[in-house]
Amino acid sequence: MILKKPLITEKMTSLMDKRGQYGFVVDPKSTKDEIKAEVEKFYGVEVASVNTMITRGKARKNRRTGQISGYTNKYKKAIITLKEGFTIDFYENI
Repeated sequence: MILKKPLITEKMTSLMDKRGQYGFVVDPKSTKDEIKAEVEKFYGVEVASVNTMITRGKARKNRRTGQISGYTNKYKKAIITLKEGFTIDFYENI
């Protein structure tokens, strides 16, 4: 499975409304072509472009001493831009 979960944050919600862009957490080894094919097959939409980025893990600090005790996991996310007239509804099955 290439698509792990959709990104639903305030920033991504505003991008959905303004630009028709949707965010997903994806498999780190996946390519843009694989992501595009998976989204088109799973949601039945046409994808205009795919932008990907690998997000670095944040440092975990000890509250008391302030020392870094490790990092959270890194992940790859994809920002999908759909063609005009297509939308994805993440809340339809709730």
